[in-house]
Amino acid sequence: MQSVDTAVTDVALATKKFFKRVLPIMLVMLVCNQLNRSNIGYAQEHLQADVGIGAAAYGFGAGLFFIAYAIFELPSNVMMEKFGAKVWLARIMVSWGIVSFLMAFVQNEMMFYVLRFLLGAAEAGFFPAVIFYFARWVPAGQRGKATAIFIAGSSIAAALSGPIAGMLLSLDDLLGIRGWQWLFGFEGVLSVVVGIVVFFLLDAKIQDAKWLSAGEKTALVGAIAAEDARHTTELGATVNRWKMLLNPQILLLCGIYFSIQLSIYANTFWLPSIVKQIPGTTDLSVGFLSAIPWVCAVVAMYFAAKMQDKATSKRPLLVVALLVAAVGTLAAAVATPVLALVFLAIAAMGFKSASPLFWTIPQSGLHPMVLAPAIAIINSLGNLGGFVAPFGFGLIKEGTGSVVPGLFALAAASTVAAGLVYFLKERRHTSTPGGETAPEQEPAGAASEKLEPAAAR
Repeated sequence: MQSVDTAVTDVALATKKFFKRVLPIMLVMLVCNQLNRSNIGYAQEHLQADVGIGAAAYGFGAGLFFIAYAIFELPSNVMMEKFGAKVWLARIMVSWGIVSFLMAFVQNEMMFYVLRFLLGAAEAGFFPAVIFYFARWVPAGQRGKATAIFIAGSSIAAALSGPIAGMLLSLDDLLGIRGWQWLFGFEGVLSVVVGIVVFFLLDAKIQDAKWLSAGEKTALVGAIAAEDARHTTELGATVNRWKMLLNPQILLLCGIYFSIQLSIYANTFWLPSIVKQIPGTTDLSVGFLSAIPWVCAVVAMYFAAKMQDKATSKRPLLVVALLVAAVGTLAAAVATPVLALVFLAIAAMGFKSASPLFWTIPQSGLHPMVLAPAIAIINSLGNLGGFVAPFGFGLIKEGTGSVVPGLFALAAASTVAAGLVYFLKERRHTSTPGGETAPEQEPAGAASEKLEPAAAR
């Protein structure tokens, strides 16, 4: 039997190995996810010229992805719990890769709509599956760090997607294939290949990991089990995942995340068209210039994570991030194209930093066994912002010839979300000697206000 000191050391070593071996695999998966999700932003004008897909149709198709994502998120999560995160993550990657590849053959608006919907259905469950995987492998004290690094990876992926898209679009007419077909075809095949490799690289359970020693496996399994038991005692009841939709705190979280996603996906799908307003730009230069806001976001997220580690409450940081997003977006709406890119970089520093700060709040107070379905609910409903933003921008641009009114709306949404953060109930944590976190004592009567599903009370 391990001593307490030995167990703590083994847990720390096992967690460090997880960060070095498994987290990079997750980040590669995230890069593929971002490439296939956002590549239509760079192909927009080419789809309009070659296929006849206008601004409104483009926005609607871009948004359909998130309708399917919301519909299939919970069913996908249920299947993930049945088959395991390893199998389900590989399945998700291969599926979205195939659909993305088929985008290279799109011929009309209806085919575009169908494939975007299928892509959303294929990707549904990816984020909750990753978070659930973290919950089964990483102690609570390091789980927020793992999630923050993973989410920060989305900005790195977004920064890479521009230059990659620009280079692939530059292959226009090579072998008689249009540039946008190279874009969809290459990135789709890449995801299929990575999905197959992931199946063989990821381990389903801690006990299967050959890269952990026997002592490290025992200590890590024991640490996770102890956390599960502690959460079970705190909840004291079985949670009905469907009734979580009735919880005001869950709905509030959905609303705030909806606003964050509005900004993220309005920029994901429309930033290239805004950059193209800068005189003298080409597909290649647009790709590289579009990477600037996401690179700035990576830097901001690094410093936000540093401040997050020292903060007992994440709410003030989240409010600041949302207000930075609002100010940057508002300034971009009234600036020249070049300055608009600068202000959108500031906005990206805000709304991308808001995402990992946001996820630490629901993660801190939910039982691990309901963590995945709860996150699935927040993620799927919040991701509807990914439908509203591109579709709304498409309608606005087709109706007015400009996306400026859409930028004003984004700034307003971020401001409202900052106000809503005030009403969130957050369980603060303090560090313990083992590097884990323990909930602080709450005032009398606060138990009913904690971030717990209504059915658990």
